[in-house]
Amino acid sequence: MKNHPILQVSEKIAEPLQAIASTQRIALLLVIGNGEVCVCHLETALGWRQAYISQHLMALRKAGILQDRREGRYVFYRLKDASLLDLITASARLSGLSAESISALINTEINPSCECPQCSPVLISVENVKTA
Repeated sequence: MKNHPILQVSEKIAEPLQAIASTQRIALLLVIGNGEVCVCHLETALGWRQAYISQHLMALRKAGILQDRREGRYVFYRLKDASLLDLITASARLSGLSAESISALINTEINPSCECPQCSPVLISVENVKTA
């Protein structure tokens, strides 16, 4: 009975659901949203310690839910498949929340309190730009 096709399919379906089945990981995914964020952005947005965030990010990365990219000393994370946000929104509706309330929480902007290159780009003064 263990090799029954429906059980194999059920196991495969359960893998990503188990990986995101915590309040903290859903919060991380909402902050990441359709964009790309660094750990310092997540720290600023959620008020959690870097080590705590990194543990959850590692689990999500190992589960194949997140991709990461390094830029200097910063590591940026994004969803491998944005349809995961649809799953979270559908789950919210099943919980009695409106899709609009979830959409309002999903990250679409930079965080001015974050110091990463995406949120606080380095400005080059006009005096430092050489003309041809």
